[in-house]
Amino acid sequence: MRQIEGSIVAPQGYRAAGVFCDIKRLGTGKGSDRGPKRDLALIVSDRLAVVAGMFTTNQVCAAPVKWCREVVRRGRAQAIVANSGNANACTGPQGLRDARAMAREAGRALGLQPEHVLVASTGRIGVPLPMANVRSGIRQAAGMLSSELAAAAAAAEAIMTSDTRPKQVAFEFEVGRRVVRLGGIAKGAGMIHPGMSPTGRRPASRPRHATMLAFLTTDAAVERTALQSALTEAVAASFNRITVDGDMSTNDTVLLLANGCAGHEPLRRGDRAFARFEAVLAEACLQLARMIVRDGEGVHRVVTVRVFGARTPAEADAAARAVANSALVKTSWHGGDPNWGRVMDALGYSAARVQEDKVDIGYAPPGGKVTVWSVRRGRPTGVPFARLCEAVAPAEFELHIRLNLGRAGAVLYAADLTETYVEFNKGNVNDPSSLGG
Repeated sequence: MRQIEGSIVAPQGYRAAGVFCDIKRLGTGKGSDRGPKRDLALIVSDRLAVVAGMFTTNQVCAAPVKWCREVVRRGRAQAIVANSGNANACTGPQGLRDARAMAREAGRALGLQPEHVLVASTGRIGVPLPMANVRSGIRQAAGMLSSELAAAAAAAEAIMTSDTRPKQVAFEFEVGRRVVRLGGIAKGAGMIHPGMSPTGRRPASRPRHATMLAFLTTDAAVERTALQSALTEAVAASFNRITVDGDMSTNDTVLLLANGCAGHEPLRRGDRAFARFEAVLAEACLQLARMIVRDGEGVHRVVTVRVFGARTPAEADAAARAVANSALVKTSWHGGDPNWGRVMDALGYSAARVQEDKVDIGYAPPGGKVTVWSVRRGRPTGVPFARLCEAVAPAEFELHIRLNLGRAGAVLYAADLTETYVEFNKGNVNDPSSLGG
């Protein structure tokens, strides 16, 4: 596995474009004061591709999510059109008509069937799409498609909302004697606590998890069910394990196209080469997911919460999420305060079984093997406060929690809660441009 440049155009047979078509012309939503920022992206495969997807499990989901679920269910797609500045969520029947119209317009501009065009939107909820602008943007983007690095960068910018920087990755690896590539772009900074599934339904056996979007491309040939399986597992260990503010979006979507241009036999579950593909996809998703947390709205510190010794995976997950989404814990992280009492409190009200006199709490550098323990068996260790403060001072650190009741564990990539986040999101009702999604 080698990291390379090019993100979504690094694999063979893909082109992209990003354009400005003034989708925020009403001045709604964050970022409206940025001027002509690109706000519509187009990603196209030269040939029909196998497609996999993961979608928000929010019971209120946007029209593009509903459209994409149907496209993914059919298993083939060739293009993705995505806009920022407007979520096309809570827009009723007109919203679904507009999502379909985006697919039709892209299909017409590219010579594709509309049912082979995926659609995604992000931005302000409850505002109808300015379809004249969207149609113009699609036609403009179709005429600018390119496999140059700048085209991928333009598409990555076009899907941003409150993000401060684009998020891109690409990898190269071998399948037999063939060089295979996989690339991706993502966006997300606020309303981040994804919990996605292939159908958008919440699995009964799993805990419930500004919009995050991720689009991935590969020139690998992968059998359809294997592709969905690989994406499901990759998302479970990446995008579904991040939180900035504990709010699940109406629009969260991850899409993966595999067009087979690398020229090898289709990969199937059980193949050694398929395992290699899974590993590359998992790494790409994890890198993009962690970029989202680092670029979270107002984020000052990023904390990896690691829970060990829970009775079940579900309880480990519940413990991690309770701590990572506690406003008191998150504000203490921002202040550089190793406040283990707030961590203990969050563990206690979580759905996990917790026994106070068995809990250990400590801090470590990212990937570090040395943990500074503030609590052992439910009691303070006596480590000097200054030493604990030193452990949580870096911009990134790990919080280690041992419940000592079993063998299950969980990890969550989380962020602190800052004054900047509050200022950014409270808005001003006298200034519509200050109101978020």
